[in-house]
Amino acid sequence: MPKANELKQGSAIEINGEPYVVKKIDVRNPTSRGATTLYKVRFAHMKTKQKLDETYKSDDMLKTADCSRAAVQYSYQDGESYVFMNVETYEQYTLSAEDIEEQIEYLTEGMEGLVMLLMDDSAIGIELPAAITLQIVETPPAMKSASATNRTKTARLTTDLEIQVPEYIESGELIKINTDTGKFMSRA
Repeated sequence: MPKANELKQGSAIEINGEPYVVKKIDVRNPTSRGATTLYKVRFAHMKTKQKLDETYKSDDMLKTADCSRAAVQYSYQDGESYVFMNVETYEQYTLSAEDIEEQIEYLTEGMEGLVMLLMDDSAIGIELPAAITLQIVETPPAMKSASATNRTKTARLTTDLEIQVPEYIESGELIKINTDTGKFMSRA
């Protein structure tokens, strides 16, 4: 049973006996002393796709939904569908762009380390690894004295994801990105 502060995008949770998948997490840190961090979570029902917004304190316990998991590799995009292959059985699963809308910008063809969530043998969502490596396609030139400062600049990656990176990072470099926060972690 995970706590609210352990939730990640794609996690499968049971609420009132119904299966939901985490679509978006918004962390609210209060400014007053003694106040607890709040997690505003957007869920999508696994079968009906109906959205549900809930707010939790960091130590609230949640129940994991009863679904199976399979290690998959992202194969390719077919129109509005995304195709994944089970790395053990070579079975293929298809998810629509709506099912993984928050995670699309992290996917690259041939990407491994993904986990497919399955309910009644049908694909309902994916869990991304904690960190992924992507290449920078476009960013302003590096500044020579930038290593001493904490300033950032915008960088566009191979998947069209735009993130903030330190000023010393250049185009063409491989970087690690935290998939939970969408922030730069380090050079790869």
